[in-house]
Amino acid sequence: MTAEREVWREALGVVLATSAYGISFGALAVAAGLDVWQTCVLSLLMFTGGSQFAFVGVFAAGGVAALPSAIASAVLLGVRNVAYGMRMSPVIGGGPATRALAAHFTIDESTAVAIAQSDPRLRRVGFWVTGIGIFVGWNITTLIGALVGNVLGDPKDWGLDAAAAAAFLALLWPRLQQRQAIAVGIAAAVVAAALTPFLLPGLPVLVAAVVAVIVGWFNWLGRPASDGRAADADEKGES
Repeated sequence: MTAEREVWREALGVVLATSAYGISFGALAVAAGLDVWQTCVLSLLMFTGGSQFAFVGVFAAGGVAALPSAIASAVLLGVRNVAYGMRMSPVIGGGPATRALAAHFTIDESTAVAIAQSDPRLRRVGFWVTGIGIFVGWNITTLIGALVGNVLGDPKDWGLDAAAAAAFLALLWPRLQQRQAIAVGIAAAVVAAALTPFLLPGLPVLVAAVVAVIVGWFNWLGRPASDGRAADADEKGES
């Protein structure tokens, strides 16, 4: 029960931080030219923050004429969710209806909270609590942002642009205990940051994902330091 309570605490922390960022999306979407109804439908049906911001950003720059590019950018950025779905499918289990429902809640945060757990049951708890919690919270704050965006002012003044990223980093940080994991994170971050000014939204993330897979696959930095210390301790014990 203590372990499950910890998963709930972790999931709800991510839910609160990520949901707060929905205010920023609602405000920016209305400022880009969407009405409140269109903004809320976008959050209900698309429900993947990165793709939503990419869509709104391109639409704001080019208007209706840029709609095809906005859709393409959102799709490119959402491709990563396919990989998440493949990773989470055996975790979720169940029949086609359960998997279809889970697909809508398969996002960065729900996947991260789930795979951070070691027990299969706790992984499912983390996935559903995070996914459903963010879905509810994100749509509520999207509506709030769309309604009071002009009163709120620039969301960056409130730090909302960094809330989701900070929550995700806090979730990732305890897992960076191995040299290889650190190398994968740094390589992906450097590539994404370097390509962002030159490629369409979504492409830098995909390229960074490929780089992360390559770096992780070859395991260039070898065995984790903790494993090495454990092996040394075993050898000393045997002697």
